[in-house]
Amino acid sequence: MYRTHNCGELRLSHVGQEITLAGWVQRIRKMGGMVFIDLRDRYGITQLVFNQEINSDLWEKANKLSREYVVQVTGKVSERSNKNPNLSTGDIEILVSKLTVLNESKIPPFTIEDATDGGDDLRMKYRYLDLRRNVVRKNLELRHQMTIETRQYLDNLGFLEVETPVLIASTPEGARDFVVPSRMNPGEFYALPQSPQLFKQLLMVGGFDRYFQIVKCFRDEDLRADRQPEFTQIDCEMSFVEQEDVLQTFEGLVKHLFKTIKNIDFTEPFPRMQWSEAMKRFGSDKPDIRFGMEFVELKEIVTGYNFSVFDNAEYVGGICAPACASYTRKQIDELTEFVKRPQIGAKGLIYIRYENDGSFKSSIDKFFSADDLKKISTLFSANAGDLILIMAGNKLKTQKALCELRLEMGGRLGLRKKDEFAPLWVVDFPLFEWNEELNRYQAMHHPFTSPKPEDIPLLDTKPGDVRANAYDMVVNGVELGGGSIRIHNSSLQNKMFELLGFTPEKAQSQFGFLMNAFQYGAPPHGGLAFGLDRFVSLLAGLDSIRDCIAFPKNNAGRDVMINAPSPLDPSQLEELHLTIKL
Repeated sequence: MYRTHNCGELRLSHVGQEITLAGWVQRIRKMGGMVFIDLRDRYGITQLVFNQEINSDLWEKANKLSREYVVQVTGKVSERSNKNPNLSTGDIEILVSKLTVLNESKIPPFTIEDATDGGDDLRMKYRYLDLRRNVVRKNLELRHQMTIETRQYLDNLGFLEVETPVLIASTPEGARDFVVPSRMNPGEFYALPQSPQLFKQLLMVGGFDRYFQIVKCFRDEDLRADRQPEFTQIDCEMSFVEQEDVLQTFEGLVKHLFKTIKNIDFTEPFPRMQWSEAMKRFGSDKPDIRFGMEFVELKEIVTGYNFSVFDNAEYVGGICAPACASYTRKQIDELTEFVKRPQIGAKGLIYIRYENDGSFKSSIDKFFSADDLKKISTLFSANAGDLILIMAGNKLKTQKALCELRLEMGGRLGLRKKDEFAPLWVVDFPLFEWNEELNRYQAMHHPFTSPKPEDIPLLDTKPGDVRANAYDMVVNGVELGGGSIRIHNSSLQNKMFELLGFTPEKAQSQFGFLMNAFQYGAPPHGGLAFGLDRFVSLLAGLDSIRDCIAFPKNNAGRDVMINAPSPLDPSQLEELHLTIKL
């Protein structure tokens, strides 16, 4: 055996025992005739002691060690005279009697410590070294714990974990597919699944009434902090259920994970908010409800003052930032530049400062009197010392921009604390959204989402008013997961395809297997999927899901460690009947 114990388990109760450890050299401290080494493995750190007076050969050998050498030591556990309360093993040390170098190491390109000096790109290139750091290891341990708890919870409710194919046919689900050429079928391609959606519905047709899978999914889309080209879902489906059954079941799972992972006990039901209300109050279908600063609509009260920005706008709305009237013009200009960034796209920002003396200072003083500004401030329930920020323009775009401003101010004011969690369900989404480029409706979620039964008559007359039997789980402004009750009726599914612009031939070509399956007794069914990466990063207090994935891609979708993607050898291209055209 290379070791009798790991580097995190020895305590005072082991004093006097001879033990063997193996691990990496974390740190070396040379103090005259003594050498102290911190030995690290996945479980912790143990201090080793080499004494020149007791064994000079061993002391000389220890002096030649360097960081990240892999070593094995044998020695006796001793109580430390200078204890370290920051280490679980800080009460003991090992008086080494034998040292074996198992492998030497080059000096690593960055320090293997929590506060490392390595930047993102460097750490991703040497990810196998980055994985040795405590902060990364703890994230992966948290991920492991969450998957174990999820499996146990769902197993206790009678769910079966069933694997679904990775090589499938390409289907439109909102993002681009990754495609895989088939050597055995020249000119034809598989696609990697964006989700197991079709297969889990087929499992319901097959009688597996409670399915789940912790599954890899793939989407070829532009990346950001909460996106990766390959990601992991907790994917679930149930038969003979209505929306309430699904919400109750998976609210229970979320509460269980918060309790077991963070020891946070949510005893009350999660609040529910209609999509229309979320957009009206927060400008987002994933609102962060940890703080206020809710939207106030102003169009009616501010129209007619010869201020064209308001008069010509479809929507005028604002937020009230508490105790921010002290913001300088420079700070307000910074906020203006923030909302004018291309990814937000606002044209400008209007402010009203409610001064501590009760007066008002505003960028629209020329058009609105002090009494007018007072009336506006009353709508916001503003107090002296508050700052009102207003935007105007196209309704949807302005709401989204105002939402980004609200989140920015919440962050500046310290209202978005990572150790506070505010979950809710967002329900009753629109079934369709209008695509201006295609000049037609498209599914807000996917083509298999069921409309609210009472809204089905509107499909022929007002499809834009039809609500979906869909729901999202949102925590702290993060969409952790979502799902819907599915269409299980062939005629309704055909109607959905028709409204989405599918010809009968195209629908049959892409989804014929599902439509055929529905003709053989499909049960009512529904489900949802949680983003495991997002869930882990939320509970770990991370800013990016990359930090809870063992081997993530960078923002360009590249794995810089293994240099992927990379060109294929010409012989491989020839075998696949492919020609590269750049």
